[in-house]
Amino acid sequence: MKLSKYPWIWILVATLFATVLGSGNRLLNIGGIFPIGGSGGWQGGQACQPAAMLALDDVNNRPDLLPGYKLNLAWNDSLCEPGLGAAVMYDLLYNPPIKLMLLGGCSTVCTTIAEAAKMWNLVVLSYGSSSPALADRQRFPTFFRTHPSATVHNPTRIRVMQKYGWSRVAIIQQAEEVFISTVEDLEVRCKKAGIEIVTRQSFLTDPTDAVRNLKRQDARIIVGLFYVVAARRVLCEIYKNNLYGKSYVWFFIGWYEDGWYEQHLEEEGLNCSREEMRLAAEGHLTTEALMWNKEREKTISGMTAGDFRLRLNQALIERGYENQSTPVGYQEAPLAYDAIWSVALALNVTMEKLKAKNKSIEEFSYTNKEIADELYKAMNATQFLGVSGRVAFSTDGDRIAWTQVEQMSDGRYIKLGYFDVQTDNFTWFNKERWMNGKVPADRTIVRRQLRTVSLGLFISMCTISAVGSVWALLLLIFTFVHRHRRFIQLSHPACNNITLVGIGICLSSIVLLGLDGQFVSEENFPVICGLRAWCLSLGFTLAYGAMFSKIWRVHRLTTKTKIENKARVEPWKLYVMVGSFVVVDIIVLSVWQGVDPLQRTLEVFPLEVPKDTVEDIKIKPELEHCESQHNTIWLGVLYGYKGLLLIFGLFLAYETRSVKLKQINDSRLVGMSIYNVVVLCLITAPVTLVISAQQDAAFAFVSLAIIFCCFLSMALVFVPKIIEVIRHPGERVESEGNAAPSKEEEERYQKLLHENEDMQRLIAEKEEKIRLLKLKLQERAAIRAREQLQASENHILTGSEDPMQMRLRQGGGERCQETSFYEERPAHRREPSYPPCTAVAC
Repeated sequence: MKLSKYPWIWILVATLFATVLGSGNRLLNIGGIFPIGGSGGWQGGQACQPAAMLALDDVNNRPDLLPGYKLNLAWNDSLCEPGLGAAVMYDLLYNPPIKLMLLGGCSTVCTTIAEAAKMWNLVVLSYGSSSPALADRQRFPTFFRTHPSATVHNPTRIRVMQKYGWSRVAIIQQAEEVFISTVEDLEVRCKKAGIEIVTRQSFLTDPTDAVRNLKRQDARIIVGLFYVVAARRVLCEIYKNNLYGKSYVWFFIGWYEDGWYEQHLEEEGLNCSREEMRLAAEGHLTTEALMWNKEREKTISGMTAGDFRLRLNQALIERGYENQSTPVGYQEAPLAYDAIWSVALALNVTMEKLKAKNKSIEEFSYTNKEIADELYKAMNATQFLGVSGRVAFSTDGDRIAWTQVEQMSDGRYIKLGYFDVQTDNFTWFNKERWMNGKVPADRTIVRRQLRTVSLGLFISMCTISAVGSVWALLLLIFTFVHRHRRFIQLSHPACNNITLVGIGICLSSIVLLGLDGQFVSEENFPVICGLRAWCLSLGFTLAYGAMFSKIWRVHRLTTKTKIENKARVEPWKLYVMVGSFVVVDIIVLSVWQGVDPLQRTLEVFPLEVPKDTVEDIKIKPELEHCESQHNTIWLGVLYGYKGLLLIFGLFLAYETRSVKLKQINDSRLVGMSIYNVVVLCLITAPVTLVISAQQDAAFAFVSLAIIFCCFLSMALVFVPKIIEVIRHPGERVESEGNAAPSKEEEERYQKLLHENEDMQRLIAEKEEKIRLLKLKLQERAAIRAREQLQASENHILTGSEDPMQMRLRQGGGERCQETSFYEERPAHRREPSYPPCTAVAC
């Protein structure tokens, strides 16, 4: 309310002034600044100004208080704007009469006037300022307040959080100094109490992004600090972002008027309905200082808190407020009432002290430091029972008060308890109501879930590997039983046995690959990791190394005739080759395990929402891996070394694909097995790295690759031998000494190979000569045919030639041709030739 807008108030004041002068009472003037209008901040002056006027009447009606004087209040509206508040203060100070004190409301305005008031030696008393910054005595040396500091809420919030076991909270605040200071104090207290502040969001006017960030941070317990206008905007965003209900708890400031979330929605342009606002507000908690005396005893004014409420409601109705709870500041109205009583009592004490010094309160001026100090001491020592409770001030000028906790339930606030900071007395009524009857958690309940191999898949793979191991054992027995058969001996049964041992080890590694957290503890898991590496590596080396050595020997035997000065490959060298491969594996694995052993590591996946549950939980999937610090380097060494063996073996198998040797009668089958192993290894290794995050797929793929390699290798190498035994059950060699080919037999075999090649070369030369002779015979026959034809023509032409001469000519021609034929024969088969002749000579 502005005085310039209501000139009749000036007339009323002038009339009151004349009445007081006529009665002989002098005026003690104080200035008042009330936030009534405006659209932002706190407009608590709407209810606080009428309460102050009621207190003014009660003080002036007390004959024992301020004898000979009447208290007068000159006031104006600040709109809760610091600039306008400063202008109102200057207007009050520079216009007579002199003001003994200032009353202020709204933290932003009080921050301005309290910092400037010390220049005029004025005590400032606030009824509506909660900013913790105002407790700074160096910056605001003459400031007092009947409104408790906003920090008085923080101990209560901490106690409530501790009661329900909430250790993770979030904060959203309006960018005002009062709330910034409150949050800083709350952060310090949370840190001491071991409560984590997961995020702190602030906004100036639009809280949209701040509320969205709360949702992204999975905030569940949220403290909101803002004025009521901003609170409505925040509540609307809460509804839009679904940050309400059984999983969320909001702490709001408790000095909002009742029904604040349903008021002025259209005026402020909020696109949320009243029903949506009620839904979002349901269940939130509020903390506020006790602003109404909860006892029914009479206060210093002779009224109880209930009596004051009735008088205030009537005064508000007279000012046009039909609903007494509608005006902003209704909850703070007792603070304004008690503030006038605090001023009156402090002035009364100061007047008595000045009277003892033969001085008067009327001597006060803005430069009179002595009277200003007396006023400060009197205000600091003021204590009484008011309608807001016990009124007393700390050394920082803050009100010492209890706080209460309330909860919104079905559209109305229910008192849950009280907390006295000074005595640490926490009174709780156990009236809280939570949705689903369960206290909300301070975070999404995250349950760790270890991803393990499916039990059915594990059992099936282990069963197949066990069958393969039994088959390998039976094949070992088969090889031992039929070791005297020649076709078994010519296949190098020792290498075959090594292959079977390697296959058995590889198949047993499938069991190790499937052992995870469901079977093995975290402490024993590194042991399983090491066994996996040893079994896979050694099993592969034994199985593939034996086949590689056989195909290498085949290649050497087939190329010995082409490469000179090469030593003969002895059978024992095959075993040395396999042994060297095993030694390399042992060295690499030993160094790996000694320097950088495999350990259990966890791969964490994004949170997942479980199905068929009403609880607010999420699943945190984890997957075990066997890794070392330099895992890539060690795998690179093993993969590189074994990759070279695979590629070289593939090359040898391709080179000897058409060779069939007597010394190694299953070389082609071994080559096919090498093809199988190389192809599957080259596919399995990279694919396994890609699908390692899918435990079932990775286990099934690796297991099937191992099983397929092992089963196919055993089938290719041993099934033909079994068939041969079945077909010829009685075939045996004569003696064990002739089981393997001797050196003489091999040399004889090589000599026969030489002779065979020479004979093939001679046969080719003879066939070429025969072909040339056939061509010449064909030419001779053609020539004879032409001559006979010509002779017949000549006979027809001559007709009279002597038949004897014709026969002689023909005979001579034949003789000449025969002579020519014999001359063309080879020298060592040529017959004596006749002298050349002609038809005439013959």
